[in-house]
Amino acid sequence: MRDRLKVGIVGCGSIANGKHLPSLSKLPHVELSAFSDIAAERAEQAAEKFGAPGARVYADYRELLLDGSIDVVHVCTPNDAHAEVSIAALEAGKHVMCEKPMAKTAADARRMAEAARRTGKKLTIGYNNRFRPDSQYMKQACANGDLGEIYFAKAHALRRRGVPTWGVFLDREKQGGGPLIDIGTHALDLTLWLMDNYEPRAVLGTSYRKLAPRKGAANAGGSWDPETFTVEDAAFGMVVMKNGATVMLESSWAINMVDTLEARYTLCGTEGGADVKDRLRLNGEKYGRLYENEVKFDVKGADFFTGRKESMHDREIRLWIEAVLNDTQPVVTPEQACVVSEIIEAVYESNRTGRAVYFD
Repeated sequence: MRDRLKVGIVGCGSIANGKHLPSLSKLPHVELSAFSDIAAERAEQAAEKFGAPGARVYADYRELLLDGSIDVVHVCTPNDAHAEVSIAALEAGKHVMCEKPMAKTAADARRMAEAARRTGKKLTIGYNNRFRPDSQYMKQACANGDLGEIYFAKAHALRRRGVPTWGVFLDREKQGGGPLIDIGTHALDLTLWLMDNYEPRAVLGTSYRKLAPRKGAANAGGSWDPETFTVEDAAFGMVVMKNGATVMLESSWAINMVDTLEARYTLCGTEGGADVKDRLRLNGEKYGRLYENEVKFDVKGADFFTGRKESMHDREIRLWIEAVLNDTQPVVTPEQACVVSEIIEAVYESNRTGRAVYFD
């Protein structure tokens, strides 16, 4: 592998422009060489703003994949195209970062993981919340056994009124679902990763469309159109793992709840617990007393120096590119992301049938 990677972008919409392109453009070992979008003007605008000299623009991503000089492809399309584009890119000899969720369906997620194994190319999924300072801290604490055996957890992804009214977020055919597959996937990935537990035994789930049919509703992004809102507005699941641990998964774009949380977690272990809301708290028992400790992430070493600051997006993209350059395993593996997709699909299936879904 060269010490400078040529990267192609498939899908030049909001997630590409808001996350991938700004972070990639900061890296000295990256050359943004190719851009593809079904709307040619979006690809052209992205190339003009972020592209290296001579960057190419394609209306069809398959033409981009024919370019043998491209080393890495970032897939930033709607969910229903994740598997198709990612598998084609892997088979074309490219390493792939695909935005979350891994795929619209669990079967497609498994196909993606199999393609990565078969081709020997690296595949990662954009679960950026693993790269927050509190997440990195808790991962180390959990791995060190500070909480003991984590047997109960909550994965929080709750918005009071935060329905995304742009793009195709409300389109079931394009996305596969609503808040569960959109933001619930972040919370679930983060919680399973901290627990280091990827063996579900059973899932019981419910899904609701209670507020979606309302016209003129209050919403951060403006009122939604009930006619085009074809996904759920809230979904919940109880996941029982093979080791007996329980994970409660909660997601909503619109719910009548004042205290809401997004991409947050609660962990309960035999030796201690942790939760992150506006701050990270650790709790436990020591010397016959209960304690709560808050972990600080903004303490300055001196008035004139605050240390290196790197956003979670920049850290995520940097570590991914370093994994490709150094031929190491990415932080988010396809096998882990595949389990997240399987659990999410099981919640939807359980709601549809009214029965628990068993993984054996």
